[in-house]
Amino acid sequence: MYAVIKTGGKQYRVHEGDILTVEKLDAQEGAVVEFGEVLAISDDDGLKVGTPVLNGAKVEAKVLNHGKGKKIIVFKYKPKKNYRKKQGHRQPYTKVQITKIYG
Repeated sequence: MYAVIKTGGKQYRVHEGDILTVEKLDAQEGAVVEFGEVLAISDDDGLKVGTPVLNGAKVEAKVLNHGKGKKIIVFKYKPKKNYRKKQGHRQPYTKVQITKIYG
């Protein structure tokens, strides 16, 4: 059984027990969060697809930890004008484990 959920502007295909990294959520470590935007669920009965979301479907997950991704360098310059700007960025994330899929 799997589900397709939407969170942080991205879509994820998840199974029960999966550990995935999503955009930062406003929840404490160890808390249970619900993803209400379930786009599709596949189980023994077949595939159910929402238009755009399935009513009454949800996915529960446990927050494992928060962190920051690898640093990326943003370097801007304009040729022949002596303009250079170097900036770093680390994207925050939340690591969650899928515990239950309700469909």
